Amino acid sequence: MNAKTTLPISEGRKKIFQIAEDVQKPDVYYTFTEKGRPKAVMMSFEEFESWKETLEVMKDFPDLDKDVEKVEKDIKSGAWKKYPSLEEVMAEHGFVLADKSKKKYGAVENQARKKSQKRSGKNS
Repeated sequence: MNAKTTLPISEGRKKIFQIAEDVQKPDVYYTFTEKGRPKAVMMSFEEFESWKETLEVMKDFPDLDKDVEKVEKDIKSGAWKKYPSLEEVMAEHGFVLADKSKKKYGAVENQARKKSQKRSGKNS
């Protein structure tokens, strides 16, 4: 436990607004104790969301460190050149990429742009 940011819950209650401000700084959190034992932690919402996301990634990719190591070796050896392209992977999973060369959606984009310009002109 970090003594600087470890407080009894009763002390934390008195300083809650200052603590809420302090935890907005990177890597700052407070551990609250009850009867000398850790009871709860306060950190910024952004930090909390980051931790949650990290845990989700770790759950979804339990061997990520090994995968990264393999890719690094493949980059050095040139084996990455045999990797499938993004288009191939997406097609394998049933995704179809739009053919931008045909400009199939140009008219729709132009209509949307005109409507947006009209709206912004009305709001001016």
